[in-house]
Amino acid sequence: MTAADPPRRDDEAVHLFVERMAMAFAEVGFPRMAARVLFTVMSADEPLTAAEIGERLDVSAAAVSGAVRYLTQFGMLVREPVKGSRRDRYGLSDNPWYEGTITKTGLYKGFIDIADGGVDALAGRSTPAGERVAEMREFFAFVQEEIDSLGERWRARRAATGHGGLPPG
Repeated sequence: MTAADPPRRDDEAVHLFVERMAMAFAEVGFPRMAARVLFTVMSADEPLTAAEIGERLDVSAAAVSGAVRYLTQFGMLVREPVKGSRRDRYGLSDNPWYEGTITKTGLYKGFIDIADGGVDALAGRSTPAGERVAEMREFFAFVQEEIDSLGERWRARRAATGHGGLPPG
């Protein structure tokens, strides 16, 4: 290989990476097909159409469609129209990990609001059940505060390093 030759991908190793990461994510509750699609797109140098994703994964268009819908909802993938076509290409958002975790924490806000109603319904902390629900609410409030703080630290680190938060080296 000369200096002008582009680096060559090891397609089998890339496939193994995609499948291993998808399985690891599935083990912690992430939908497996969505994980397969996410890591297929991540391992591509350019955005991919649904057909290209399906071809790389050897799956149906319907399987890809559901997965990209899930991933775009969480801000992990972005959809770009293909000029002069009805097709779209899918690529990663600028920071999919931040988008998929930090910005979608309305989940905790919802838990907190529901728990507030539960505490009220259970006569406040004056009952054992009310105390348990209040404790749960406090935990979710704590998690939300920590996630907000984590997001601020991540943005600062990313800005300081200029390359996704990894230290130079």
